[in-house]
Amino acid sequence: MAPRLRLLTWDVKDTLLRLRLTVGEEYSAQARAYGLKIEAAALESAFRQAYKAQKQKFPNYGLSQGLTSRQWWLDTVLQTFHLAGVQNSNILDPIAHKLYEDFCSAKTWQMLEGAESTLQQCRERGLRLGIISNFDRRLEDILAHCGLRKHFDFILTSEAAGWAKPDPRIFQQALRLADIAPTQAAHVGDNYLNDYQAPRDVGMHSFLLMGTKTQDPFPRTVPKEHILPSLPHLLAALNLLEGSDPKH
Repeated sequence: MAPRLRLLTWDVKDTLLRLRLTVGEEYSAQARAYGLKIEAAALESAFRQAYKAQKQKFPNYGLSQGLTSRQWWLDTVLQTFHLAGVQNSNILDPIAHKLYEDFCSAKTWQMLEGAESTLQQCRERGLRLGIISNFDRRLEDILAHCGLRKHFDFILTSEAAGWAKPDPRIFQQALRLADIAPTQAAHVGDNYLNDYQAPRDVGMHSFLLMGTKTQDPFPRTVPKEHILPSLPHLLAALNLLEGSDPKH
């Protein structure tokens, strides 16, 4: 029988929380408040391009290259609008700062169905809970504003750790924080490499949340008992993992 789990770590975006609107819709709405009319679809496409380029050029918010996460995001917003055809920095600077603040607000985020009750049941089960997320320093406030911070013993972001998933060092740091062996810990997330394979590479268990993904969202090598159609399915998966409920 597998050793009893003591720690459950979580991804956040698209695992516990999701954006209420698309990034393009948020950017378009904020632009309108400053008198700019730009289609959400154009901003969404520009954002994806800008975000990808920024991540490649300055991994993990450019911390090792002298940037702050705030500056990293402000630059990404400015580049998004530049790619969408807006070049006036006098207009874009206040928009970028306002968007940075807005994405820390509860009005921008919503809980996935079953998040609150699943976390509560995990705590009642005696599990310690933690966050391992590729996110910046705003995550602590976001979780507090959304009413979820109370469930977690620690919040470990890639900014705080200095390493981003799938780097094994961020998972190893979480295990040290909890003073728990890898075999006594499991991770829950929605990304195959970051949230399933990476924790397994350091000896942890892991589960993948299907969420809004369509058919065949993950490699077929992932056992079906490791895939969660929704968050409430986690409790049965934990029972199966620990061998305490063979009927599921």
